[in-house]
Amino acid sequence: MSIIVNIDKCTGCETCLESCPFDAIVMKDDKAVINEYCNSCMTCLSTCPEGAIIETEKEAQSSEVLQRLEEYKDVMIFAEQREGKTVSVSFELLGAGRRLADELGTQLLAVLFGAGEGEARELVRWGADKVLLCSDPSLEKFNDDSYSEILAKIIHEYKPSIVLAGATPIGRSFIPRVAAKVKTGLTADCTVLDIDRETRNLLQVRPAFGGNIMATILCPDYRPQMATVRPRVMKKGEYDESRTGDIVQVSCEGVRSRTKVLDFVKEVSEVSVNLHETDIIVAGGRGMGGEKGYLMLEEFANALGGAVGASRAAVDEGWIPYSHQVGQTGKTVNPKVYFACGISGAVQHVVGMQSSDIIIAINKNPEAPIFNVATYGIVGDMFEIVPMLTRKIKEMKGQ
Repeated sequence: MSIIVNIDKCTGCETCLESCPFDAIVMKDDKAVINEYCNSCMTCLSTCPEGAIIETEKEAQSSEVLQRLEEYKDVMIFAEQREGKTVSVSFELLGAGRRLADELGTQLLAVLFGAGEGEARELVRWGADKVLLCSDPSLEKFNDDSYSEILAKIIHEYKPSIVLAGATPIGRSFIPRVAAKVKTGLTADCTVLDIDRETRNLLQVRPAFGGNIMATILCPDYRPQMATVRPRVMKKGEYDESRTGDIVQVSCEGVRSRTKVLDFVKEVSEVSVNLHETDIIVAGGRGMGGEKGYLMLEEFANALGGAVGASRAAVDEGWIPYSHQVGQTGKTVNPKVYFACGISGAVQHVVGMQSSDIIIAINKNPEAPIFNVATYGIVGDMFEIVPMLTRKIKEMKGQ
């Protein structure tokens, strides 16, 4: 359904202007007009004293629009590199992109800037049918201006139906610019991607309203359909050493940038914790009760050869630094084993760890939501269970 103004009935009284929360009603030639910001919230329907604002069925897409959409076919991923090496999220995007391309019956394209042919061949082995490589030395260091201009140029030329990028600092910085340049929509921080079998539109699922709901977003009228994906959410595809594909050199000639990157300075932190790379994470929540509880978890994690994670509640209490936080506003992880100790299982936390291979929940509340996503659950006092598990592991290791 959509909202329109019956111009013949509109008297230009401007009563409706204040009713729209999206500023979607404007005056033009002394008549009210609904612009593109309308969200069809229906708030304005009852405000017009003349009944000039009405609800109507949305017109079917014109044949011209349908023909334009049909020009866009393939799935494209942006492969991010740092210091000439492709980063892990690129392989995760290839896994997701390969699945989507196979379902649509199209090719999977990968775009790589500032790296060599060796890295491009690796993308092929991870599932790409074609790699569009721009290995110009000026692109080795990320730059918003040049990256967005070249990628927009590639999209205009190759017309992919879907474009995916990592929701990393780099992806979040320049992908919105690309979407604006090609005049399409963008869904950020997706955790699930799928294809609607009837319409063949991309279903883009992401947390909304602070993680209280999971919203499914579509972009049916514009192409390409663009989305950024949180790292460590999607599974990597299958690596095939013998797989072959095309590597196409892309020129960046004529691309101009208003800025020049002089250098990147790595942040040095006293706390060194890399939750993205560890196979075992022992995470604690508000139920840990304080810093002493995390000392217990640290001993358990050391015995397992893992790292300590935390929920936002524990970080907000100041019991453990932010670098350990897992969840929507922290890190997204997918270790082989994830221990959730004293964590209730709020959706904001689950979003960041639900792709773990095995989830073991320890909580004294048998109704805690964390048990809904756990592979194994232990109901009991973790201050008794965790030390017992620590002792047993140390005994097995002969410590």
